[in-house]
Amino acid sequence: MKRISSGGGGGGSGGASGDKKRGKRSYGDSATDNPPKQAAKKDIFQIFAEKVRDHKDLESRWAILQETRVEYFRGKDFVKFLRNHPELKDILESDKNLESEDIANTLLRKNLIVRCDRVVKTVRPGKRKLSTWPAHLEIFSDQLFSDNDAFFAWTFVNRRPLWQTLLSFVWPVLTLAICLFPVYPHQVKLLILYFCAGLLLVILCVLLLRALVFGTLWIVLGKRVWFFPNILAEEATLKELFQFLPKKDECERPKWTARLFFALVAALIILLLRHHAPDEAARARYQKRVYNIIDDVLEWSPRLALSGMMEKQSGVNLTDSENNVTDSSKGSSESIIEHPEDTEGGTMSDLNETEEGTNPDYHYEAEDH
Repeated sequence: MKRISSGGGGGGSGGASGDKKRGKRSYGDSATDNPPKQAAKKDIFQIFAEKVRDHKDLESRWAILQETRVEYFRGKDFVKFLRNHPELKDILESDKNLESEDIANTLLRKNLIVRCDRVVKTVRPGKRKLSTWPAHLEIFSDQLFSDNDAFFAWTFVNRRPLWQTLLSFVWPVLTLAICLFPVYPHQVKLLILYFCAGLLLVILCVLLLRALVFGTLWIVLGKRVWFFPNILAEEATLKELFQFLPKKDECERPKWTARLFFALVAALIILLLRHHAPDEAARARYQKRVYNIIDDVLEWSPRLALSGMMEKQSGVNLTDSENNVTDSSKGSSESIIEHPEDTEGGTMSDLNETEEGTNPDYHYEAEDH
């Protein structure tokens, strides 16, 4: 009996330890089967806020908020922006059907934006109304969205692309390289000159060609067709800048009288340019002048500049010495050739006596006579 009881106790303890081992094993298996998430999923409203902030159609400005420079926008511009770009709401997934006011209030609750108010609330002397974009802001007490003269500042730091970070390091190097252009070897100068001239020629040709295509199609067909429509845009991305296909012309067709008038003006300008075009001799003079300017730029070097400065300095020294010699000779001649009346108490006989005493040849000449 005792053995049974001890065996039963041993079995009980063994069963308990076995349960613990099975429990540990089952926990390990469950942990292996369902591993914890490495990182929490990024908030969709954070992604939405970043997309909206980076979009060029939402007008924004910079101001000072509690001694901090922040980027802010107006409430009415936010509503207008979401109305014109409803595709951005797809980022919100299940909340994409929310109204603009509800989306803005959610951004306020998540501290992605903060409502601000202008510091100066009175019209300044000489002004008729308050500033549209104030330069100084303060936090508004009621953090609710409004499109009536309400301003909202972004509270998160905007991420910069990698190419912008690299470009910020390239600009100082490029500036230093431009400043050191005069000391480059001649072949490097020629390479840079031809590259810049070719790039400038390509840009001018593209602009002239798109203007000719637009003018011809506008006069003949009455359609506005701009190839490379964003080539002169200030806030276009690199992909939009080199977009070749033109945008769809949604404007009304111009009148035939306006097209005829501009066709006559274009023909008149072409005739005037042909009539006042420079002849061959003038063109050769201009070309020679340009070549001389380019040669002066390409052939300049610090050694030539220093040698030119030394030659100029030596020329100045020689001129100064010649001037000093001329001035001294003039002074001596003026002192010798002096009017007899200007001598103090002296007469012609005194001068003759002095000459007899100082000049030994004078005696010989007197004896000869």
